[in-house]
Amino acid sequence: MLIVDAHAHAGLNWFEPVESLVFQMDQNNVDKAVLIQHGGTYDNTYLLECARQYPKRFAVAAIVDTTLENAPTTLNHWVKAGVTAIRLGPMERTPGTDPLAIWRKASELGIAVSSLGKIDEFSSDQFRKLVQSIPDLKIVIEHFAGAHSQLNPPYTAYKAAMKLAQYPNTYIKIGGLGEISARPPILRPEFRLDHTPPLIEMALESFGPTRVMWGSDFPPVSNREGYRNALHGIMDHPALANNNDREWVIGKTAAGVFNIDPGSSTPISTA
Repeated sequence: MLIVDAHAHAGLNWFEPVESLVFQMDQNNVDKAVLIQHGGTYDNTYLLECARQYPKRFAVAAIVDTTLENAPTTLNHWVKAGVTAIRLGPMERTPGTDPLAIWRKASELGIAVSSLGKIDEFSSDQFRKLVQSIPDLKIVIEHFAGAHSQLNPPYTAYKAAMKLAQYPNTYIKIGGLGEISARPPILRPEFRLDHTPPLIEMALESFGPTRVMWGSDFPPVSNREGYRNALHGIMDHPALANNNDREWVIGKTAAGVFNIDPGSSTPISTA
């Protein structure tokens, strides 16, 4: 089974160098990953170097300075250098006559957008109109659409964000359970998390497994449940009891969206 981590960070100033991520991937039989640039960093050279250092193992989602009018041209430069996605906030716009120029440029270049934002931004009419206006652009909603462990029933805001699923160019990333669950005050020998809302089930119901992808959020995940538990919390989740559904969420969806060569994959465990 192909395992793709659709959301991981690496860096020389913030977070960890890529070798730390590679170690976790190797320990957990993760085949590929998408390196997501972290906010405020517009030089994507290091992430591209990581991709060259580990051929066919990483895709790169870049960030460009969208306050500048030449942002679309800059994006074109990074795509020529090898990036296969751009990270944009749902309310992010560019100066000039067309505020959506950077989004349209991503569509023109055939790359995906990985979008980090808040629930109210994803559920806004403004973002919905953006999604509608660029139907050929693949837009991946990060981090459970901005959900968190404090969400309570009836999950009105999250349900509103899930309505984006009506547009076939939208996708959603689900992270480890630690991203949406309360951490127990005492870490017992057995792994467990307190109060996990049914956000995974709701995402799958809305988007379907072919438009849902898992991402670890390494290295911040290390301060939650850890890489291994983040992977298996999703891989072994009852909502993914169907092998075909699991294969899409754990690898095939991300591989298709981020133009990742599937290459060799990890055999499905029979343990």
